[in-house]
Amino acid sequence: RSRIATVVCIPLTSNVKWATAPGNVLLPPGATGLSKESIANVSQIVTLDKTDLTERTGKLPRAKLELVLSGLDVVLGR
Repeated sequence: RSRIATVVCIPLTSNVKWATAPGNVLLPPGATGLSKESIANVSQIVTLDKTDLTERTGKLPRAKLELVLSGLDVVLGR
C-alpha cells in the first residue's frame, strides 16, 4: 500500500473520434467492464485524490495496459 494520497489517472471517453489521436488506446467493451467502446485519452492525464475514487468499474487486461503505458511514453516524449 502506498502512503501517497493521490493516483495518476487516464480518463476514458466514449467519443471514438479520439481513437486516432497519438498515444490514445481503443478499448472494446469487454476489455474494460464498461458497456461502450472507450478510448484511453492519454493526453489528458490527471492526478486525483484517492478519497475521490469510490468504486472500481473494471480492470484492463495486461496487453491493453501496456498499450496505455506506451501511449504515455508518446505524451511524455520518451
